[in-house]
Amino acid sequence: CFFFSGTFAQNCRNIEHLNLNGCTKITDSLSRFCSKLKHLDLTSCVAITNSSLKGLSEGCRNLEHLNLSWCDQITKDGIEALVKGCSGLKALFLRGCTQLEDEALKHIQNHCHELAILNLQSCTQISDEGIVKICRGCHRLQSLCVSGCCNLTDASLTALGLNCPRLKILEAARCSQLTDAGFTLLARNCHELEKMDLEECVLITDSTLIQLSIHCPKLQALSLSHCELITDDGILHLSNSTCGHERLQVLELDNCLLITDVTLEHLENCHNLERIELYDCQQVTRAGIKRIRAHRPHVKVHAYFAPVTPPPSVGGSGQRLCRCCIIL
Repeated sequence: CFFFSGTFAQNCRNIEHLNLNGCTKITDSLSRFCSKLKHLDLTSCVAITNSSLKGLSEGCRNLEHLNLSWCDQITKDGIEALVKGCSGLKALFLRGCTQLEDEALKHIQNHCHELAILNLQSCTQISDEGIVKICRGCHRLQSLCVSGCCNLTDASLTALGLNCPRLKILEAARCSQLTDAGFTLLARNCHELEKMDLEECVLITDSTLIQLSIHCPKLQALSLSHCELITDDGILHLSNSTCGHERLQVLELDNCLLITDVTLEHLENCHNLERIELYDCQQVTRAGIKRIRAHRPHVKVHAYFAPVTPPPSVGGSGQRLCRCCIIL
């Protein structure tokens, strides 16, 4: 890839879109020749360093969309250099850039006021301080992924609600400190929300669903997998809302242990529903699934029925299996 990129860059100086995903030897040759680049994908280009980003900043000032996911040598110094020259960035993907800290987000706040998409998945050192900075500097933000940023609390949701009214997509899977209070403020201020991934936000209850039902009429996709406090009552509010009747297409409820067949009855009201995930919802039955399929035959229902725990063998020497195990 290194030879290719150098030759390519010298002979294709008008290129605007370039995908180099997985080219592990790419460094900074592009920045010397491809000044017209607008979209650049460097996912898993593990040789990219802070020096590479400095080169992009100096040579590719028209960049609007940059993917640096899994370029794990990057630090706040590289982000600082990048955004000083590429202040027109509208989409920035930093998944798996595990060395990034809140200071990196401060640099983005100061320079990237056009930013609409930011992905920080698995940037585990990021805290509320960094997200608050982003929200205060990037009011046009429409899509934010903080899945796996386990230090975040309701302070981040509050900052989003108060500063980013255009937000359409929020992915916050495995952010286990987020609560109903934070999502209440978010829902009351971000009425454009269309997609939310709240998997393993284990503290949220039906209260969050009630607020989303009232304030987020455009919601199309919602993941609540492993949110074990969600009940049929929360799904009732969701299914009876504007988004439930008119917009909701995907609902993921894997490992929501309090969900029963009653939820499936409620979801019959969701006219645009396309897919339901119900893996390990142990109170959902085949009869319940059969019923919703009869009423909504176009809906794909994905479920798994674990065997009932077998009794201990005579003498107690046999292994006892949990309900989620397949008996072979």
